[in-house]
Amino acid sequence: MTQWRRRLFCVLPVALAVFLGGCQAQKMPAGQAPSPQAPADAAQRTAISLPEAWGGQVRCGAAGCLLGAVEHEESTVVLHRLANRTAQLLDRQKVAYHPDSAVWLADDLLAAAVETTASIDVFRLVGDKLKRIVQLPVGFGPRDVVLVDAQPGHYRLLATPYSGKEVAWIDWQVSPDTVKLGKSQWCEAPWHPVRVSHLPNMAGGGIAVACLDGKQVVTVSDADLLAPPKVLATFTAVARQTRPSPSGQWLYVALETGGRNARINMTSGELQWIAAPPTGTVSVAPLADDLVVWGDDSLLTLQRLDAQGAVLETRGLRTSGFSTSLQLLDVDGDGQLDVVVLNSSGTRSDLIYGPLWERALPRP
Repeated sequence: MTQWRRRLFCVLPVALAVFLGGCQAQKMPAGQAPSPQAPADAAQRTAISLPEAWGGQVRCGAAGCLLGAVEHEESTVVLHRLANRTAQLLDRQKVAYHPDSAVWLADDLLAAAVETTASIDVFRLVGDKLKRIVQLPVGFGPRDVVLVDAQPGHYRLLATPYSGKEVAWIDWQVSPDTVKLGKSQWCEAPWHPVRVSHLPNMAGGGIAVACLDGKQVVTVSDADLLAPPKVLATFTAVARQTRPSPSGQWLYVALETGGRNARINMTSGELQWIAAPPTGTVSVAPLADDLVVWGDDSLLTLQRLDAQGAVLETRGLRTSGFSTSLQLLDVDGDGQLDVVVLNSSGTRSDLIYGPLWERALPRP
């Protein structure tokens, strides 16, 4: 495990009010209003027992809505069923030291990125249990694994590193069990890659990623995924995560410090700045082209923007930890988008039910 960083955790209790790895415990100044989202909203959310959830994904399929996730310090891959506004733990499977993310490949296949074994561990869902069926080597400690393409019995995955520039493209055929591995050089610490449907001044889509240590956003095109990446933007602050708006028009970028985030027009390449708290944000999930959710320590900030990126209105929802992963989907089937918030610090993650904008509380 490499050095501790502020962008991983803000874990000290408020009472300590000291720094650890650049992370300052937060105190509420005298006279300041309490954090948004009063305890009375408990019926509109589900608490998920999930310590230090560095990554995971909900998939709603034949077996209902299942959350596959990793407990980072526990070195465990876990399975929860989300139903009737409850979370039921179904299974926990030990892996090597420090799993960092997890993604569903199919209704019955879950893949987890594991640092120590430098591998992607694939589990099959058998009943309500997970059974590890294969370990796909990538040659470095992977921070993220994402699904690039899925055909029956054939999956293409992308693994990106905790540190360094090397990424791995994995073509895995289930039967017979065969693996082909390709390598590329991207940027320093390319965390949380995501598929995009549009690329500026190009036909088609590809993959976009924020580079923590490189302080950039880069992309590769579906036309040649192994080609050198193209730099879309460079920042003075750490670019923590990037996610496209639903139409693909904008690529939103969460920046850790500096009092502003950003978005990139995926037709023209234009960069727009978005006002943010001085502490910055670490995750992002656009609800619409001009309505976006940002995640940080114990808080989701929702912003409605104009065409130039100016903030028209801000609202907030409280969370249970350092909110480093946000997933929007309709878990309870009521036609409204809910948000699954995985907290990389603390003992719980959150499922907050929509409509999110209407349930969030106004903020200055």
